[in-house]
Amino acid sequence: MAKGKVVFDENQCKGCGLCVTACPFKLIEMDEKRINSKGYHPAHVTDLEKCTGCANCAIICPDVVITVYRIDK
Repeated sequence: MAKGKVVFDENQCKGCGLCVTACPFKLIEMDEKRINSKGYHPAHVTDLEKCTGCANCAIICPDVVITVYRIDK
C-alpha cells in the first residue's frame, strides 16, 4: 500500500485552509499555536502515518506550498 509524506513550506503558507477541506482523511489542520513569518497560522499534518499521498492538498493549494511524496511499501 502506498503511503504519503506531506511537506509544507510553512513560511509561505497564508493560512487559507483550503488544504484542510481538501484532505479526505481530515489529517491537516491549521496550527493555532504558531505563526509563520508572514503572520499566519500555517497548516500541518496531524497524523502522517495515515496519509495516503493522494495529493489533494497540494493540488488545491493556491500558493504551491505543499509537496507530497509517495512512498511505496
